[in-house]
Amino acid sequence: MAANGGAGNDMKGKTVLVTGATNGIGKVAARTLASLGARVVIVGRDPAKTAEVAREIGADSYLVADLSVMSEVRRAAAEFRDREPRLDVLLNNAGAVVGRRQETPEGVEMTWALNHLNYFLLTQELLPPLQAAPGARVVNVSSSVHTSGRMRWDDLEFRRGYSAIGAYSQSKLANVLFTRELSRRLSGSGVSANALHPGFVRTGFGHNNGGLMSRVIGLMSTFALSDEQGAQTSLYLASSPEVQGVSGRYFDRQQEAKPAPQALDDAAAARLWSVSEEYVNRAEGSRTI
Repeated sequence: MAANGGAGNDMKGKTVLVTGATNGIGKVAARTLASLGARVVIVGRDPAKTAEVAREIGADSYLVADLSVMSEVRRAAAEFRDREPRLDVLLNNAGAVVGRRQETPEGVEMTWALNHLNYFLLTQELLPPLQAAPGARVVNVSSSVHTSGRMRWDDLEFRRGYSAIGAYSQSKLANVLFTRELSRRLSGSGVSANALHPGFVRTGFGHNNGGLMSRVIGLMSTFALSDEQGAQTSLYLASSPEVQGVSGRYFDRQQEAKPAPQALDDAAAARLWSVSEEYVNRAEGSRTI
């Protein structure tokens, strides 16, 4: 296994879309993929910051969208499809820990909307350009905290007894379940899908919450990985020829790892897909496989 992520992997002629790319491991991944020759498109929420980062890292272009809002996910995907006929790599990286329960303008709990429904819907909306690119890859950033997650089928949005860590670990479990079901549904299409744990990374992640959570994360950051170290597995799955055609797997430190037992539950993966369809189909224009 490569020990240096995307280093040495030729990405010339490939188009890559990276979400959550204005800071942290997403920014490092986008910058590195651009340096490897890829045409990189980044997605960010703040127009000025996203434009600045796109220039800084040498991205080909950028999209502005709040990916916690399903209508904006659809709009961003439509803009991408209008510009690009194919997509070689979709790196779903955007995510957050939300200290106090919040809802999006569409009335969905923020963690569930941003960390899971965003991945699900954006991938669905970008299937046409993905399927137009031979050997396309979907790379979903999950976390090892999925091992403590459980699907609260009767209360996925934590309307009762909100827990920031509970909501986050559930969303990261959902990332692995979604990846496995996506891989199953895309079998034979040439599009692969894999999930990963980036490691505990020393970024601004979680600091937006303030208070005790921000202080705890700050203390833990002493022992954390740098952004560059944390981006390596994302880069490996996005660019390495070693994993071409590998699909439905979970990776840690650029190696395949065994996810938690609850992440290997095929019935739960199928149920999650159905539930996610119900969420995204509430608005017109969605497409699911």
